[in-house]
Amino acid sequence: MSVVAPAVEPAIKSVVERVIEPRRPIRFLMLGGFLGAGKTTAIARLARHFQTQGKSVALITNDKASDLVDTLNLRAQGFHVGELPGICFCGNVGELIEMIRVLGVAGRPDVVIAEPVGSCLDMVATVLQPLRAAYGREFEVAPFGVLVKPTHAVKILRNEDNAGFSPKAAYIFRKQLEEADFVVVNRIDQLTPLQVAEITSLLHEQYPQLAVLAMSATTGAGFEHVATMFEQSDRNDKPAVPLDYTVYGAGEAELGWLNGSILVTAERAVPIDDLLLDVVRAIRERLRQLQAEVSHLKVIGIQGGKFAVANLISTAAEPELSQPGACELAALQLIINARVGCAPEELRQAVELGLRAAADAHRCSLEEIEMQCFRPGVATPG
Repeated sequence: MSVVAPAVEPAIKSVVERVIEPRRPIRFLMLGGFLGAGKTTAIARLARHFQTQGKSVALITNDKASDLVDTLNLRAQGFHVGELPGICFCGNVGELIEMIRVLGVAGRPDVVIAEPVGSCLDMVATVLQPLRAAYGREFEVAPFGVLVKPTHAVKILRNEDNAGFSPKAAYIFRKQLEEADFVVVNRIDQLTPLQVAEITSLLHEQYPQLAVLAMSATTGAGFEHVATMFEQSDRNDKPAVPLDYTVYGAGEAELGWLNGSILVTAERAVPIDDLLLDVVRAIRERLRQLQAEVSHLKVIGIQGGKFAVANLISTAAEPELSQPGACELAALQLIINARVGCAPEELRQAVELGLRAAADAHRCSLEEIEMQCFRPGVATPG
């Protein structure tokens, strides 16, 4: 007889019993990583990998606010995506299971890939262990992989004084590595071989228990090794990582979070790629004036079946088109997600000023502007 953890049984047992068929366990993958690590691009590549094997795949995105660029991006690429806004996976495994039920209404998925909030911790204790302990027959939990963003990782791993984040925010980054079964240095297409070697060497030295891989989620270089890791059995005996929730909460609270939705119209159609890149550049310049470090900034422009995505992974970086649209539109919905090391009201002002500057340059009008701007609530143990 299986033993069900008392803390999770009331929340999820009845839900899972209704929808999970014991004859075919669902493969559950979770890919973590700090804000801007490239999780969404990596998840899309993972999903396509499993689809080529003839498996049905469902994706779950997560954020502390609604209007997610990642959700719209993945859906626009044709993936079956569920979104859990306003909460974190940690401490809310019941909601996660319920979302799997909803996604399975049209057909039971073979694989579920979950993307947690980029600043979240305690995934092992609050998500993976409950799934294993209570429903090990219904779910096959894959090893927990964490993506590493090189631009900030190398500074933190070198213990540089000006790493772009405070020690409290760096604490979150380091604890994410400790929680992982393996880590992946992403964006190697933007690095030299010496830079890749330095980061992997620092990770080996400071986290010798971890397998360290390197890949480019964009080009696919090194991806086959990452896919192989996710197909292995997980370490179900791995203990939870001890956390200082005071430091964890303070680290999250140092970031301003903004999710915005804006209707953009123009008398004449404008190139969507140019517009999005100019929006990101204009916002970046105002954040530079504040000396505010960007964790991530994502913008999607979408209308009908046409869309484009631009992103920024640090204040010093150049904007990138992660999904070019290569089209012109006279009207589009613009969704912005920003996580920046500054006060929420400063972030809102920088985004609004940047938006208006880019819109004016393209002779566009901004309408129906809606923005959620806040600091995350203090984290509490799950």
